[in-house]
Amino acid sequence: MHSRAEQNSRHCAGSDKYGRISLMKATLEIPDNVFWRAKSKAAEQGIPLRQFVTEAVEQKLRETSATDGKPWMKHFGKLKDLHEETKRIDKFIEEAFETIDEDI
Repeated sequence: MHSRAEQNSRHCAGSDKYGRISLMKATLEIPDNVFWRAKSKAAEQGIPLRQFVTEAVEQKLRETSATDGKPWMKHFGKLKDLHEETKRIDKFIEEAFETIDEDI
């Protein structure tokens, strides 16, 4: 029988600047199709499913922390491909307003 300290030390993922990081076992309920897609993608990458899920959660946490307090930031720059179209429309409007309507 192992002591609690021995069990915890066996489950440590390593250390970094914050000290030792232990692993947490968790049970998740996810849709079957999501599970199988994740399992397949992990296999394609040659990594265990737990690593794939950990990396996915870490990525999601990075994305959300970058936009905390500024929900509009997640959309920033998504319409940049419309820049040329906006210039074209602005030019059209400018030309339309420069013409004098003689009927008025």
